[in-house]
Amino acid sequence: MTASVREDLERDMEWPDALECIHGLNDRDQTVFRALQQADEWLTVDDVADRLGCERSTAHRSISRLVEFDLVVRRQVNYDHGGYYYVYRPQAPEAIAREMRRLLNSWYATVGRLVQEFEDRYGREPDGSEDRPTPPDP
Repeated sequence: MTASVREDLERDMEWPDALECIHGLNDRDQTVFRALQQADEWLTVDDVADRLGCERSTAHRSISRLVEFDLVVRRQVNYDHGGYYYVYRPQAPEAIAREMRRLLNSWYATVGRLVQEFEDRYGREPDGSEDRPTPPDP
């Protein structure tokens, strides 16, 4: 279940929580991202699966999500006699942070507009009276 903004602000959050909140990453996605982040070289799906002790299909699903969210870069490596395979590494931290800020600012603007719509609809009338139904007399 999604936590409310209030709940998120009241808990002790760390940077993986921001990835979860902004991109919807699950625990496995975050674990795969950290494994790629800690590696000194480009990794294959098999490398990631071996390092994490998980199935290749599980690692592939998470890597695909990370590529989709532009958190990870995919590069094709060609064999000399035909065929190829892919290797992966995280985007530059600055690029990830920039995109997270862009998404956060977009979300903030959207929620700000919705809050304004709420206030416009249910707030006070221009004459200062409240635009609320009067409860019936008991």
